[in-house]
Amino acid sequence: MLAGALGGGLALGAVPLLSGCGSAASEDRLRVAFAGGGSRENLDPHVVLNYVDQARAKACFDTLTGWSEEMGAVPRLAESWEVDPTGMRWRIRLRETRFHDGRPLTPDDVLATFCRIADPATGATAAKLFTTVDLTASRALGPRDVEVVLTAPNFLFPLSWAAPGTEIVPQGTTSFARPIGTGPFRWVSFTPGGPALYAANPAYWGGAPPSRELEFVPVDEEQARVGALLSGQVAYAFDLRASSAVSLGTDSRTRVLSAPGSASQFLYLRVDRPPFSDPRLREAVTLGLDREALVRVALLGKGQVGNDLFGQGAQYYDTSVPQVTRDVERAGALVGQAGATGSRIELQTSTSDPIYQAAAGVIAQQLGEIGLQVVPRTVPPDSYYATIRSQGVSSVSSVGSLPLPDYIGRRMVSSATARNFTGYRDPQIDALSAAAVATSDEPARIASYARAQELIRASSGMLVWAAADNHVGIAAELGGVLLARPNTDQWARFDRARLG
Repeated sequence: MLAGALGGGLALGAVPLLSGCGSAASEDRLRVAFAGGGSRENLDPHVVLNYVDQARAKACFDTLTGWSEEMGAVPRLAESWEVDPTGMRWRIRLRETRFHDGRPLTPDDVLATFCRIADPATGATAAKLFTTVDLTASRALGPRDVEVVLTAPNFLFPLSWAAPGTEIVPQGTTSFARPIGTGPFRWVSFTPGGPALYAANPAYWGGAPPSRELEFVPVDEEQARVGALLSGQVAYAFDLRASSAVSLGTDSRTRVLSAPGSASQFLYLRVDRPPFSDPRLREAVTLGLDREALVRVALLGKGQVGNDLFGQGAQYYDTSVPQVTRDVERAGALVGQAGATGSRIELQTSTSDPIYQAAAGVIAQQLGEIGLQVVPRTVPPDSYYATIRSQGVSSVSSVGSLPLPDYIGRRMVSSATARNFTGYRDPQIDALSAAAVATSDEPARIASYARAQELIRASSGMLVWAAADNHVGIAAELGGVLLARPNTDQWARFDRARLG
């Protein structure tokens, strides 16, 4: 999941500083609040480390495709596409549009963008998705048609064009100090760790935005974002707690958009270290969790019960798997068989997400009922993910909405070390992922992903206890903002948004 905040921006006590900006509607300027990314921020659309980076990129740039709510590919700059029988040659028909400086969008811009994303020097978020592009063989077929040649079959390649960090930039771009895209808003000004201001693009292919200006305001603290929304300083506040969503839902000044199943909530168990290298103890924890209670307490009911599978609601999610249920007696017996009764186990958690600590407390209580002494330990946000990857035996985390092919192909294969928080590796997953993208036979693809999910569920140590809703607070008079899960096509799109 993209990080919500890594520091910087306005702290809770600094909310009054926003007052100098005027109201959310002044001079037809729409103000939106996100947690910031700190003083090291830049506007490179291919390095999107935070949700605010992704949202700013959507304002200024555009991608070839977007992800639907079901995690399929929908057209954006690519009007249409087709693939040859080998799955290695894709022909893309581009939309007729222009960059902010008047240059037309061309096939060369697409190829140059793919080249930049794949270049290790860029450090692009989506680099792995473009490593099989043969840039020597790929070519323009006309002013609006481009042929992309791959070195390996990939019948799901259009999903890659929609991933965060795949925005199309003009050929020859070397700096994003004054970014130029094809998006609904043109860059005006930006301060790293501070506001970013954009002006409406009257020539946008989707129609001129009704809001004359769009300003991203960094507000790190969730309560500060709520305060800014209630005071009218911003009209949109992203990533709110369930408690804030409940409160704002009863206030006539605001509305709440709650996108269901937006983030899978994980309990990670290290399968390569004791005690959870013992499959009996992993099964005990699986049976010891009360997922309904976790949703009720940690999420205040704002989520769906998990079934230890990632991607509820997404294409290829295996709905045929029976729901896992709590069995305290069986779980306790397994703890005893593993010789772990009374064992002290550290559970790593963090303040980087308000759900984590609440969930860790409930999990500790529940596992105490099966004979384990689970002790939560809070790790600083800036080192949390590095710590849970390198140390400890259990931790809590979450992953935002992604297509299942993307999740398995980038996070579950053996080469995905950066996101491996349980030490799980299985060459069968590698083979199943490769087979799924290499076939045009949809039933065969469904079977490959079903088998991969079965293996992951049984042995990976990744327990999905819920899919949490994502909450956005908006001013009551704000229209044109759709309910959508983060990472999807319609999330954080302000090209139709207007107050009043």
